[in-house]
Amino acid sequence: MTLLQFRPVDGRLDEILSMLMHSREVASHPSLSYAIRLVSEEIIVNILNYAYPQQAEGYLTLCLWDEDGEITLEFIDGGIPFNPLDKADPDISLPLEQREIGGLGIFLVREMMDDVAYTYVNKENRLTIKKKYLQPTDEPVS
Repeated sequence: MTLLQFRPVDGRLDEILSMLMHSREVASHPSLSYAIRLVSEEIIVNILNYAYPQQAEGYLTLCLWDEDGEITLEFIDGGIPFNPLDKADPDISLPLEQREIGGLGIFLVREMMDDVAYTYVNKENRLTIKKKYLQPTDEPVS
């Protein structure tokens, strides 16, 4: 398990993403790096922009696991309580000019990850995402 902690978070998007992408859990699965970076950037940008009122010093903790054929990332912040999974999926069948603004980010996260869960515990938002990968087998291929 890797634990990454950032305080304050304001203006540190590039640093947070770099440390995340260079973690053992993510770096050992290059085939998943695009999806993990894309969804993680969306989640982190939302935390940086909306979790903390202006001038509030915020924090972000990232917990990463790689076990049982799955990478798990948990994003923990002490910002304003917000469950992004409560938001309905956008109607992507509509032409762009008829769509409501917003909502595509969490839709993207849901579509690209195998599991997405949210809890609010001890005055903290906890968003957990999981991505499965193929594990090499010990059995010979026939």
